[in-house]
Amino acid sequence: MASVYVDEAAGSDTTGNGSESQPYQTLAYALFITGTGEAKYLIRKDASSPFDEPTQSALKKARKNADGLEKKKKKQEELAEREAKEKGAEKEKREKLLEDSKKVVLTEDSSLPQAKKSKVVHLEGFRTQRVRVSGWVHRLRQQKDITFITLRDGTGYLQAVLSGTVNQTYHALTLTLESTVELVGLLQAVPEGKTAPGGHELIVDYWQLLGAAPGQEDAFTNRLNEKSDPSILADLRHLVLRGETSSSIMRLRAALLGAFRQAYAKLNCLEVTTPCLVQTMVEGGATLFQLDYYGQPAFLTQSSQLYLETCLPSLGDVFCFQESFRAENSHTRRHLAEYTHMEGEIGFITFDQLMDHIETLICDAVDILLNDPASAALIKQLNPTFTAPARPFQRISYVDAIAWLNEHGIKHPAEDEKGNPILDESGQVKMVEHAVGDDIAEAAERQMTDIIGKPVFLHSFPAELKAFYMKKIPDQEGKHMFTESCDLLMPNVGEIVGGSMRIDDYDELMAAYRREGIDPTSYYWYTDQRKYGTCQHGGYGLGVERFLAWLANRYTLVELKNGETFNGHLVNCDNFMNITLREVYQTNPDGDRFWKLKECYIRGSTIKYLRIPDTLLDTVKEEQNRAREAGRNSRGGGQPNRGGGRGGRGAPMRGGRGRGRGV
Repeated sequence: MASVYVDEAAGSDTTGNGSESQPYQTLAYALFITGTGEAKYLIRKDASSPFDEPTQSALKKARKNADGLEKKKKKQEELAEREAKEKGAEKEKREKLLEDSKKVVLTEDSSLPQAKKSKVVHLEGFRTQRVRVSGWVHRLRQQKDITFITLRDGTGYLQAVLSGTVNQTYHALTLTLESTVELVGLLQAVPEGKTAPGGHELIVDYWQLLGAAPGQEDAFTNRLNEKSDPSILADLRHLVLRGETSSSIMRLRAALLGAFRQAYAKLNCLEVTTPCLVQTMVEGGATLFQLDYYGQPAFLTQSSQLYLETCLPSLGDVFCFQESFRAENSHTRRHLAEYTHMEGEIGFITFDQLMDHIETLICDAVDILLNDPASAALIKQLNPTFTAPARPFQRISYVDAIAWLNEHGIKHPAEDEKGNPILDESGQVKMVEHAVGDDIAEAAERQMTDIIGKPVFLHSFPAELKAFYMKKIPDQEGKHMFTESCDLLMPNVGEIVGGSMRIDDYDELMAAYRREGIDPTSYYWYTDQRKYGTCQHGGYGLGVERFLAWLANRYTLVELKNGETFNGHLVNCDNFMNITLREVYQTNPDGDRFWKLKECYIRGSTIKYLRIPDTLLDTVKEEQNRAREAGRNSRGGGQPNRGGGRGGRGAPMRGGRGRGRGV
């Protein structure tokens, strides 16, 4: 007679098999499994007691429970059998419906008015008329006798309704997302109280399938959805672009380039096309992409600045939009190997006038975007709290910035001569104050900008930190020589523009070549600009992607006290700095794993560093003031509530909920 073991503490009715090494957990389940077969049952309470035969009362109770399990099993089998029959009948019905649908053939009714072909964006003028529109099935909702389609054609979205015969064809019953279709029908305004893109919908009387997208396992939503891993999103970028957010960003980008061109036209600047393949460097040899150009070394351009300078004598003030390349294997959200570089060169100006020009250009471009209904709607969609920056922009010298960082307790990692971080006695990276001559790191620069909360020109950097072509400030004395250079910093993003006055003296430029170890032979054409009628001039470069990130509020950075970081779109923040993010990328403390979340809620007490729009901080501050006032009234006066302080976007941590400290 076989023995069946039951261990009420360590056994399992799921993975156990009744052996002594893998016992069941309950006697009832053991009886249910063995059925009427003869077996010797051995049971124990836990590992500290031996296996023994159960009492008669325990067996009686277990048999009753085993009968219940048997009845439950039969009921489940009956239910499964019934569901299988229903599914079979439903499948058979579906197959018959599909077979019958193949007999339905649509033809366009020639007695109806001829349909006018139109893009979605131009449909408003065709209401009450028949129209013909082609595009992709962006959304699809199929009911018993009616199908709702949201059509996307690249210019907008259109709601279409299929009912009657047009909804009974084989293609209608098997329609999938991202299929391309041509729809023909009557365009009419939606009934009062209803909404649809554009305020109208298409009542389809004829349509045809142009290109079917796959369904089932290879369906669009199986390849790409809200839970897709970031690596999948990168690999399927060509499909991600079909989403409403991604396409809106692309539209805003196009509008931004157009706005900059209009702003340049107001400033009488001429657009020129500069080469992408070059034989000279601008920023530094370590970040050059090198290639063989028919036996000669060539590079992908880092900047079009030097070529723009050659255009000044003949064309006057000039600008360009060109892709620039930096060979930096960076995985930060601020650095790209390839990016769109908007650059300008302006002649016969002073350093202050150069910063005035940059400020005017940016503010004019933003005003153009906000004054255009289409681009203003895109900004409102992507960044509801956006407001145009106030003028004039604040200007802080490099030396004053060093003092500001030290006054606010913002330090940087100590480094040895090779640039390696120095550790303290506890093994942690040693943090030290900034000193004149230090290169202000991105983290410190970012903290300063976020605390100030508005655009800032950081200017007059030491010569040893800048490129060879930058002009030095005249009549300097002291250990450090400073340059007429500037960076424009924006809250939540950091540096978006870098500019400077250029060396205009021939001898000074030749000395700069020698100091940097550059052979001037390859730069003869650049040097000639100082030889044949030089002039005082300056220029700058703007990263379009960074500017777009600022404009569309694509990034809200949150770092928790445990080292985890979150990048996402801010949708809510209460007076305790508890925040809600959407479209979130979460990174673990080591930075080697990441996840994509549709939405997440973060408690303010867990936050170490937080960057949010300044306008939202003002709202939070108002809520806190009202809460404190209510607290005083409820206590009949007294000391103000010191908990739940607002803190700063990157301010040093001093206790209290919601206070942040930059990394």
